[in-house]
Amino acid sequence: MDQRRPYPSGPNRQDAYKEFEASELYCPRCKEAVPVRKRLLLVLPEGEKFEYLCAYCSESLGTKLDRNVKPISLIV
Repeated sequence: MDQRRPYPSGPNRQDAYKEFEASELYCPRCKEAVPVRKRLLLVLPEGEKFEYLCAYCSESLGTKLDRNVKPISLIV
């Protein structure tokens, strides 16, 4: 293991960060980093789309597409 890299690298290394979950984001209305609420916005074939809202003023701060959902099978 390299002294500059304390964590192993290469093909044997599992991805340490597959997905991030926001706990605080900058709110332009409140002018500071604030806690967020995650709200389900849409259910799409490629995953679920969530919206991050300011916990204080409910301003929309961003969206996230969660692709870790089971594929939807349609019966026609």
